[in-house]
Amino acid sequence: LNQKDSKNFKLRVFYGGSRSGDIGGPLVKVQKLRLEFPEYRNNFNLIYLLSNNSYLSKRSFKLLKKRNIPIILNQNGVYYKSWFKGDYFSRNQSMAYGYHLADYVIWQSNFCKKASDKFLGRRTGKGEILYNSVDTNLFVPEFKNKKLFTFLISGNINKENNYRIISVIKAFKELNNFYKKINLIIAGNIDDKDFLEHKTYEMKLQDKIKFIGKFNQFEAPKIYSLADAYITLTYQDNCPTAVLEAMSCGLPVLYSDSGGIPELVDNKSGVSLEVNSNWDTIETPRTKDIVEGMIKIMNNNKSMSEAARTRASEKFDIKNWLERHKVIFNLMLNSKR
Repeated sequence: LNQKDSKNFKLRVFYGGSRSGDIGGPLVKVQKLRLEFPEYRNNFNLIYLLSNNSYLSKRSFKLLKKRNIPIILNQNGVYYKSWFKGDYFSRNQSMAYGYHLADYVIWQSNFCKKASDKFLGRRTGKGEILYNSVDTNLFVPEFKNKKLFTFLISGNINKENNYRIISVIKAFKELNNFYKKINLIIAGNIDDKDFLEHKTYEMKLQDKIKFIGKFNQFEAPKIYSLADAYITLTYQDNCPTAVLEAMSCGLPVLYSDSGGIPELVDNKSGVSLEVNSNWDTIETPRTKDIVEGMIKIMNNNKSMSEAARTRASEKFDIKNWLERHKVIFNLMLNSKR
């Protein structure tokens, strides 16, 4: 690569082997970037990596540094005991190599940077906080004139994360004792779907709780349009794009007051549920607090819906996200000339 040749000095990004697609956060992120910054598998002059979807070896890193090719790392999260049951120490050691070698790191939230400092070691190189984004022209509110108030949970939820659903079902049952005109939709790839559906039958909620299978990015706006509010009790999530998509669709968010979500949602656009900070075990909100949060959102839905949409449009629109990437890319390219 002859980066000093001005006529060839054009941005040519390689995404380090990361795949793109319309299901799953990392794949969708690469897809968004590729539309604005096409991928070059040969003759590239900049590397963009996702920490949770990186395929470069140590040898590749060394070769890139030798060739003076800037490496930008989008740091999503780290491994720790409360959510990763394997050897999280070794995983973090492997991740830390690229983290400290990168020329520029994009942390998806302040929480993400805090976790990285703790488990990967404090970084001395350049970087910034840049939250994930949403296409506010695609994810738009739809007028609702329904007799039932519908809550939505979504995501790829494995058995270890059943708490995200079970804790809501318990609260929903209590709420249903005195609010009859409510529904709950659970959408996405749910590993333990049969077990969870059985729980709804045990609680006699099968007519109130509906499971929808996995969906892609293009189908997502239709899923959000079915609901009036969004619930995510994921513990210490870094920067979930689904929250931004829900807000952009005008859905207030009921969430675990942990991780990076409190940086995305304010008290006008959602309701936080108190939990302790813990790296070793998962903390879930009290059932009583979940019920009260659901009621608060129901009673203030119009104003919260408008606030959620406004916040998503003003702070997390994809146009700003892509523009910031362009600035960072050019900054890094110029620094290597």
